[in-house]
Amino acid sequence: MSVQKVNSIIDASKSYEYVDNGSPKQGGVKDVYFSPDKKYVVAFYRDKKPEPTPIQKQQQKERIVKIVSTYLKNIKSGNVPDYFLDEIFRWPTDVVEKNNQLGIVVPIYLNKFFFAKGYKGNDMIKGGEKVGKWFTSPSFRNNQYPLSLDKSELGDWLSYFQIGINISRGVKKMHQMGLAHSDLSYNNVLVDPVTKSASIIDIDGLVVPGLFPPDVIGTADFIAPEVLSTKHLNISDPNRKLPSQKTDLHALAVLIYMYLLRRHPLRGGKIWDLDAEKDEVMAMGEKAVFVEHPTDNVNRVKVDHLKKWDVFWGDPKKIPFTVTGPYLSELFKRAFIDGLHNPMLRPIANEWETALLKTVDLIQPCHNPNCDEK
Repeated sequence: MSVQKVNSIIDASKSYEYVDNGSPKQGGVKDVYFSPDKKYVVAFYRDKKPEPTPIQKQQQKERIVKIVSTYLKNIKSGNVPDYFLDEIFRWPTDVVEKNNQLGIVVPIYLNKFFFAKGYKGNDMIKGGEKVGKWFTSPSFRNNQYPLSLDKSELGDWLSYFQIGINISRGVKKMHQMGLAHSDLSYNNVLVDPVTKSASIIDIDGLVVPGLFPPDVIGTADFIAPEVLSTKHLNISDPNRKLPSQKTDLHALAVLIYMYLLRRHPLRGGKIWDLDAEKDEVMAMGEKAVFVEHPTDNVNRVKVDHLKKWDVFWGDPKKIPFTVTGPYLSELFKRAFIDGLHNPMLRPIANEWETALLKTVDLIQPCHNPNCDEK
């Protein structure tokens, strides 16, 4: 184990230390090292296969430098910068380079985004990151499920409205700056239902329209239908649809639906092709249909296929999307019926924020001590 030093490529007077124990924490595309005081991480990009061209390498460097300089300054000089930089984003603060490998410096996640207990009666994930995926499935909330989360980690239904508000504000801020996240999903959002907090991570892949193209098409479950249904086309084909602000809005709607209703809006009972890969592309792409579509029954959830711990939340007949109230119901219709295959009709982040705030004002607390959702 050794402490390594690396210099900023933006400000030569700045340097950073990180602990190299020979086995860094590995993310999707980066190797992550912690600083000795655990206040920040230094994350180096792993070499891609095939090797990027010199132009692609230069583009990546320019993109990251712009994100940690121009766009970070925009947030610092805007309204409530502390709220956005401490709570809503984990924004990279500097760019470093070592042995021709580019890296970023990112503040460490706040303590509340690590599990205090994790599983009920099992500390296997204690101290692990609270990525949003843990909280979008009914299984982890059900005591019958062998790996259910400890009750103290779950919050109540109101927690997830506030989480949705915070994510909407983050997306709104990025879009106001002309940026798109490009890979918004429950893997790239940390949540803490106890304090009703959410933080958007993996900011370094932001798409700057017309300047920096997206690195990825997104994460399964959150890729917009138009991106999936054209992914077979060449990247230079004008009909190919790539991640953008409009695709962020699809992912945002899916996230809010999943946090509030704990099921996916497009994963119903319809099988489009016996080949699993083709079926996935069709079900989430050109053939995508809202599982709660009022007039098209083709993709209804097959209740007899649900696991025993998913029956309550997993069945839209038991808890339809309309339980979220008039403001959110209207936006879910626009997102998953009108705008599903017409990106221009999708609700923008500001509309989600407003609808969530209005709905919170309508919610009446439940005083039954046995009610988990309160």
